[in-house]
Amino acid sequence: MTLITRRSALQLGVGAAALSATGALAQSRVTAANATPPSLPIEKGATLRMLRPVRFVQPDEDIFRAGAAAFTKATGVEVRVDFVGWEDITQQTAVTANTGAGPDMIIGFGDAPHIYADKLVELSDVAEYLGKKYGGWMFVGEKYGKRHGTNNWIGLPFGGTAGPLVWRKSAVNAVGLETPPSDLPGFLDMCKKLKAAGKPAGFALGNAVGDGNGTANWLLWSHGASIIDEEGKVSINSPQTVASLNYLKELYPTFVAGTLAWGDISNNRAYAANELSVTSNGVSLYFSLKNDPATAAIAADTEHTPMPAGQAGSWPSAPLTLNAMVFKHSRYPNAAKAFLQFMLEQEQYEPWLNANLGYWAHPLAAYRDAAVWTSDPKIAIFRDSMNNKFWNGYKGPISEASGQASAEYVTVQMYAAVASGQSTPQEAAREAERRARRIFRR
Repeated sequence: MTLITRRSALQLGVGAAALSATGALAQSRVTAANATPPSLPIEKGATLRMLRPVRFVQPDEDIFRAGAAAFTKATGVEVRVDFVGWEDITQQTAVTANTGAGPDMIIGFGDAPHIYADKLVELSDVAEYLGKKYGGWMFVGEKYGKRHGTNNWIGLPFGGTAGPLVWRKSAVNAVGLETPPSDLPGFLDMCKKLKAAGKPAGFALGNAVGDGNGTANWLLWSHGASIIDEEGKVSINSPQTVASLNYLKELYPTFVAGTLAWGDISNNRAYAANELSVTSNGVSLYFSLKNDPATAAIAADTEHTPMPAGQAGSWPSAPLTLNAMVFKHSRYPNAAKAFLQFMLEQEQYEPWLNANLGYWAHPLAAYRDAAVWTSDPKIAIFRDSMNNKFWNGYKGPISEASGQASAEYVTVQMYAAVASGQSTPQEAAREAERRARRIFRR
């Protein structure tokens, strides 16, 4: 039996320092406090299997696998990591939770642990240790990590990716603006001008985990609306929601064709092909353009700014969050917890964070000083994504129901129905209310 103690944890971290492809740890500005890690006696004969979403940038997978190999070398625990498609991870999480069989750990998306809370191992000891050591958990990290109304951690967030406005400076300047307006009427006017100039905008309105939900959430929250209120009561059918749907009725005609069917990769392709000049995306779009000589000029012309806040008061964006969970059916829960702790320690986590080029933003405050955030001024906007004060299910508690509403694309389909002309704003809001009441009654 291997015991993970503070001394051995430090030894494991030092042994993994070679994971940094850039050597950034040697000049790291990240500071860690003294903290005593939990005692996690690793079970005899332990082996582990993890599922997690497929990478958007190749170094994500490379560095993550190297970290798993370092854990194996230090503990003798074999770790198998399988990367699966974004649309598949939710389904496979459900199968694992409902059958009580399969991987020991899954890194799912934000609210997944809250959907299956009763099937999970509590992670409070690891979370509290990491928080003490690395400057505390940022707002979204704590929101998604703790079971609602308790201090019990059921998830360990690994990072989040926000979707700011991505825009071509030349196109925006060509319609007489220095930067996109931060108010909703001004933003609509800009999009109309861009459409007339043959340089349209485009935002996903299809059933896309990241981009579709991101568009719907922005429209909803920027108009002061929400699917549920602070008490968890359905609030989607409101004057504010109808106002957001009427806004989309004017905005949608400025979009490039096809956005009703867009998945998470669609706007990347359209932007890279010069089919649109304004969209919303994570940093992967910028770096894919920057690293390809054929599209480097587009990257040089690309800027990032927050989406218009409207009535939200601040950037209305809930970062799409990687959230790790350990299942009760695992025969090796201590080994699984030790592995997650190991991967969030500086020696493993900072090289992984740097290698992701800003696509995943850290959930622990100390990592805001990682080298990646000063590597390119165009990605600085992503650094504090996990401190946005919005989450899936805002304004209410994160629960199985709020997660189900997101998984069933209740708000996405509400907006798509109006954009397609299938429903009036009032009809769409009533249908969303009907669906939400069915879900939140469970």
